[in-house]
Amino acid sequence: MMRPALRLISGRPGPQAGAGGMQAAADRALAEGVARGEREAVAALTRRCLPMVHALSFRLLGDSSEAEDAAQDVFVKVWRKIGSYDPGRAKLETWVARIAINTCHDRLRKRRERPLAGDVMPEREDPAPGADQTLAAGQSAEQVRQAIAALPERQRMALELRHFQDMSQAEAAACLEISEEALESLLARARRGLKAALLDEAEGMIRTLSEGRGGEA
Repeated sequence: MMRPALRLISGRPGPQAGAGGMQAAADRALAEGVARGEREAVAALTRRCLPMVHALSFRLLGDSSEAEDAAQDVFVKVWRKIGSYDPGRAKLETWVARIAINTCHDRLRKRRERPLAGDVMPEREDPAPGADQTLAAGQSAEQVRQAIAALPERQRMALELRHFQDMSQAEAAACLEISEEALESLLARARRGLKAALLDEAEGMIRTLSEGRGGEA
Protein backbone atom coordinates (compact mmCIF):
# COMPACT_ATOMS: atom_id res chain seq x y z
CA MET A 1 0.00 0.00 0.00
CA MET A 2 1.39 3.38 -0.98
CA ARG A 3 1.88 5.81 1.88
CA PRO A 4 2.22 9.58 1.60
CA ALA A 5 5.76 10.87 1.77
CA LEU A 6 6.45 12.50 5.10
CA ARG A 7 9.04 15.10 5.92
CA LEU A 8 11.56 13.83 8.44
CA ILE A 9 12.79 16.19 11.14
CA SER A 10 16.48 16.64 10.55
CA GLY A 11 17.45 16.39 14.21
CA ARG A 12 20.00 18.39 16.10
CA PRO A 13 22.87 19.52 13.87
CA GLY A 14 26.41 19.06 14.97
CA PRO A 15 29.22 16.54 14.79
CA GLN A 16 28.54 12.99 15.90
CA ALA A 17 31.23 10.44 16.43
CA GLY A 18 31.65 6.83 17.37
CA ALA A 19 29.03 4.13 17.63
CA GLY A 20 26.35 6.60 18.75
CA GLY A 21 26.81 8.73 15.67
CA MET A 22 26.75 5.68 13.40
CA GLN A 23 23.56 4.45 15.11
CA ALA A 24 21.87 7.85 14.71
CA ALA A 25 22.85 7.98 11.02
CA ALA A 26 21.50 4.45 10.46
CA ASP A 27 18.26 5.28 12.27
CA ARG A 28 17.90 8.46 10.22
CA ALA A 29 18.39 6.59 6.95
CA LEU A 30 15.92 3.88 7.90
CA ALA A 31 13.29 6.39 9.04
CA GLU A 32 13.70 8.39 5.83
CA GLY A 33 13.21 5.22 3.80
CA VAL A 34 10.04 4.39 5.72
CA ALA A 35 8.79 7.96 5.26
CA ARG A 36 9.28 7.57 1.49
CA GLY A 37 7.28 4.35 1.56
CA GLU A 38 10.20 2.09 0.58
CA ARG A 39 9.17 -1.52 1.08
CA GLU A 40 12.62 -2.69 2.14
CA ALA A 41 12.82 0.01 4.81
CA VAL A 42 9.33 -0.80 6.09
CA ALA A 43 10.22 -4.49 6.28
CA ALA A 44 13.52 -3.73 8.02
CA LEU A 45 11.86 -1.57 10.66
CA THR A 46 9.19 -4.22 11.24
CA ARG A 47 11.78 -6.99 11.69
CA ARG A 48 13.80 -4.80 14.02
CA CYS A 49 10.99 -3.61 16.29
CA LEU A 50 8.10 -6.10 16.09
CA PRO A 51 9.44 -8.58 18.70
CA MET A 52 10.02 -5.74 21.15
CA VAL A 53 6.60 -4.19 20.49
CA HIS A 54 4.80 -7.52 20.97
CA ALA A 55 6.72 -8.27 24.19
CA LEU A 56 5.91 -4.84 25.64
CA SER A 57 2.27 -5.19 24.64
CA PHE A 58 2.02 -8.64 26.19
CA ARG A 59 3.65 -7.49 29.41
CA LEU A 60 1.15 -4.63 29.75
CA LEU A 61 -2.01 -6.27 28.43
CA GLY A 62 -1.47 -9.83 29.67
CA ASP A 63 -3.00 -11.46 26.60
CA SER A 64 -1.09 -12.61 23.51
CA SER A 65 -4.00 -12.14 21.10
CA GLU A 66 -4.66 -8.60 22.27
CA ALA A 67 -0.92 -7.92 22.18
CA GLU A 68 -0.91 -8.86 18.49
CA ASP A 69 -3.77 -6.45 17.82
CA ALA A 70 -2.00 -3.72 19.76
CA ALA A 71 1.21 -4.32 17.80
CA GLN A 72 -0.69 -3.74 14.55
CA ASP A 73 -2.06 -0.48 15.94
CA VAL A 74 1.44 0.55 17.00
CA PHE A 75 2.90 0.12 13.53
CA VAL A 76 0.02 2.00 11.91
CA LYS A 77 0.90 4.90 14.23
CA VAL A 78 4.61 4.49 13.47
CA TRP A 79 3.96 4.80 9.71
CA ARG A 80 1.84 7.91 10.31
CA LYS A 81 4.26 9.57 12.73
CA ILE A 82 7.62 8.58 11.24
CA GLY A 83 8.04 12.09 9.84
CA SER A 84 8.26 13.45 13.38
CA TYR A 85 11.02 11.07 14.45
CA ASP A 86 14.17 12.90 15.55
CA PRO A 87 17.30 10.70 15.70
CA GLY A 88 19.00 13.40 17.72
CA ARG A 89 16.64 12.77 20.62
CA ALA A 90 16.25 8.98 20.81
CA LYS A 91 17.10 5.69 19.18
CA LEU A 92 14.47 4.41 16.79
CA GLU A 93 13.62 1.49 19.10
CA THR A 94 13.10 3.88 22.02
CA TRP A 95 10.78 6.05 19.94
CA VAL A 96 8.75 3.03 18.79
CA ALA A 97 8.64 1.64 22.34
CA ARG A 98 7.15 4.90 23.59
CA ILE A 99 4.38 4.63 20.97
CA ALA A 100 3.77 1.01 22.03
CA ILE A 101 3.48 1.92 25.71
CA ASN A 102 1.06 4.77 24.98
CA THR A 103 -1.03 2.52 22.73
CA CYS A 104 -1.31 -0.12 25.46
CA HIS A 105 -2.18 2.50 28.06
CA ASP A 106 -5.04 3.63 25.80
CA ARG A 107 -6.29 0.04 25.57
CA LEU A 108 -6.06 -0.44 29.33
CA ARG A 109 -7.97 2.78 29.94
CA LYS A 110 -10.74 1.70 27.59
CA ARG A 111 -10.81 -1.71 29.27
CA ARG A 112 -11.33 -0.05 32.67
CA GLU A 113 -14.02 2.23 31.27
CA ARG A 114 -15.99 -0.72 29.84
CA PRO A 115 -15.60 -3.59 32.33
CA LEU A 116 -17.17 -6.91 31.37
CA ALA A 117 -19.01 -8.84 34.05
CA GLY A 118 -17.18 -12.02 34.88
CA ASP A 119 -14.36 -11.19 32.48
CA VAL A 120 -11.33 -13.30 33.31
CA MET A 121 -8.03 -12.82 31.53
CA PRO A 122 -6.94 -16.15 30.00
CA GLU A 123 -3.47 -17.50 30.65
CA ARG A 124 -1.31 -17.08 27.56
CA GLU A 125 2.16 -18.15 26.64
CA ASP A 126 4.82 -15.52 27.37
CA PRO A 127 6.53 -14.51 24.09
CA ALA A 128 9.94 -14.37 25.74
CA PRO A 129 10.27 -17.27 28.20
CA GLY A 130 14.05 -17.40 27.94
CA ALA A 131 14.47 -14.11 29.75
CA ASP A 132 12.10 -15.20 32.50
CA GLN A 133 13.99 -18.43 32.96
CA THR A 134 17.18 -16.45 33.43
CA LEU A 135 15.56 -14.51 36.25
CA ALA A 136 14.02 -17.62 37.73
CA ALA A 137 17.24 -18.82 39.45
CA GLY A 138 15.79 -22.22 40.25
CA GLN A 139 12.12 -21.27 40.18
CA SER A 140 9.95 -22.22 37.23
CA ALA A 141 9.47 -19.67 34.45
CA GLU A 142 5.72 -19.80 35.09
CA GLN A 143 6.21 -18.76 38.71
CA VAL A 144 8.35 -15.84 37.61
CA ARG A 145 5.79 -14.77 34.99
CA GLN A 146 3.06 -14.80 37.63
CA ALA A 147 5.22 -12.83 40.05
CA ILE A 148 6.01 -10.22 37.39
CA ALA A 149 2.34 -9.97 36.38
CA ALA A 150 1.45 -9.20 40.01
CA LEU A 151 3.82 -6.21 40.14
CA PRO A 152 2.47 -2.67 39.67
CA GLU A 153 2.35 -1.64 36.02
CA ARG A 154 5.29 0.78 36.02
CA GLN A 155 7.50 -1.70 37.83
CA ARG A 156 6.64 -4.34 35.21
CA MET A 157 7.50 -1.96 32.42
CA ALA A 158 10.79 -0.95 34.03
CA LEU A 159 11.79 -4.62 34.23
CA GLU A 160 10.64 -5.31 30.68
CA LEU A 161 12.57 -2.42 29.15
CA ARG A 162 15.73 -2.70 31.22
CA HIS A 163 16.19 -6.46 31.49
CA PHE A 164 14.05 -8.22 28.89
CA GLN A 165 14.53 -5.68 26.09
CA ASP A 166 18.11 -4.95 27.22
CA MET A 167 17.72 -1.18 26.98
CA SER A 168 20.21 1.09 28.67
CA GLN A 169 19.22 2.98 31.80
CA ALA A 170 18.82 6.18 29.80
CA GLU A 171 16.76 4.53 27.04
CA ALA A 172 14.38 2.82 29.46
CA ALA A 173 13.93 6.04 31.42
CA ALA A 174 13.17 7.91 28.19
CA CYS A 175 10.50 5.35 27.25
CA LEU A 176 8.79 5.79 30.60
CA GLU A 177 9.37 9.57 30.55
CA ILE A 178 11.03 9.56 33.96
CA SER A 179 14.50 10.30 35.29
CA GLU A 180 17.15 7.59 35.54
CA GLU A 181 16.98 7.90 39.33
CA ALA A 182 13.22 7.25 39.25
CA LEU A 183 13.79 4.26 36.96
CA GLU A 184 16.33 2.78 39.36
CA SER A 185 13.83 3.23 42.19
CA LEU A 186 11.18 1.35 40.17
CA LEU A 187 13.64 -1.44 39.41
CA ALA A 188 14.69 -1.74 43.05
CA ARG A 189 11.06 -2.02 44.19
CA ALA A 190 10.32 -4.53 41.42
CA ARG A 191 13.28 -6.71 42.44
CA ARG A 192 12.22 -6.63 46.07
CA GLY A 193 8.68 -7.55 45.06
CA LEU A 194 9.87 -10.46 42.93
CA LYS A 195 12.19 -11.72 45.65
CA ALA A 196 9.41 -11.64 48.23
CA ALA A 197 6.89 -13.31 45.91
CA LEU A 198 9.24 -16.09 44.89
CA LEU A 199 10.37 -16.63 48.46
CA ASP A 200 6.74 -16.96 49.57
CA GLU A 201 6.17 -19.46 46.76
CA ALA A 202 9.19 -21.51 47.77
CA GLU A 203 8.15 -21.49 51.44
CA GLY A 204 4.65 -22.59 50.44
CA MET A 205 6.07 -25.53 48.49
CA ILE A 206 8.25 -26.50 51.46
CA ARG A 207 5.24 -26.38 53.81
CA THR A 208 3.23 -28.55 51.42
CA LEU A 209 5.99 -31.12 51.24
CA SER A 210 6.45 -31.09 55.00
CA GLU A 211 2.73 -31.57 55.61
CA GLY A 212 2.73 -34.45 53.12
CA ARG A 213 5.54 -36.19 54.94
CA GLY A 214 3.78 -35.61 58.27
CA GLY A 215 0.64 -37.27 56.96
CA GLU A 216 2.59 -40.33 55.85
CA ALA A 217 4.25 -40.79 59.23
